[in-house]
Amino acid sequence: MSAISAESAPPPRRGWPRQKWFFLVALALAAHVALIFTFGARHPVLARAVTHAPRLQLAVSGDDLIALTDPTLFILPHANDFSAAIWQKSPGIAPPSFLWTESPQWLTNQPEQFGTNFREFMETNHFTEPPLTFKPEPEFTTVTDPFIVELPTATTLQITGDLALRQAANQIPLPSLPCNDVLSPSRVQALVDANGTVISVVLLESSSFPEADQRALLLARQLRFKPANRMSLGEITFRWHTVPQANP
Repeated sequence: MSAISAESAPPPRRGWPRQKWFFLVALALAAHVALIFTFGARHPVLARAVTHAPRLQLAVSGDDLIALTDPTLFILPHANDFSAAIWQKSPGIAPPSFLWTESPQWLTNQPEQFGTNFREFMETNHFTEPPLTFKPEPEFTTVTDPFIVELPTATTLQITGDLALRQAANQIPLPSLPCNDVLSPSRVQALVDANGTVISVVLLESSSFPEADQRALLLARQLRFKPANRMSLGEITFRWHTVPQANP
């Protein structure tokens, strides 16, 4: 029974006990605190003295070398230029005196010389009097010839428009119409084919005389023109010559 109990007992632990661990941690903590207090004090950083560095020094305003480098020395008025002695020192001008010191000189009147200058001026200068013409002279007009209406001495025709570019191939007689009045021109529109034949005539403006208008249409159809490449359209104006008609 004693042998069984001895075999079933747990084996003893291996390693450090807790007291050693506590002692080791306390020792490390004390070492850290000691190091902090030993090396934890901060000392101020001392600046190093600078040697052989450029320095800025204000120059004296009255230095002659600095005045020579002024770009406005010979352009703008300067206190030290050659004209400073003139424009800085204005000459003294004495104010005029208004006190009258001369004794008065009275004019002497000479009645016999009154008007002498005016009399000499009138004797040496002659003035021409303008004529008093309140009514202008009448202007004569020349008599012109009376207006004379030139009546046609024979019946004529005039071709205008595109048809005027084509030459006429024949000449037709233009008769004088028996009428006791002056007739207005008869204006006819004519259409000519490529061969030169008048294929259509239209009365555009009447002469107020039916016989003259019918004669104008007949005469226009009798005209012939030289051949062309295309049809032409133009106007033919007949200016009539009239002869007196015996009263029945």
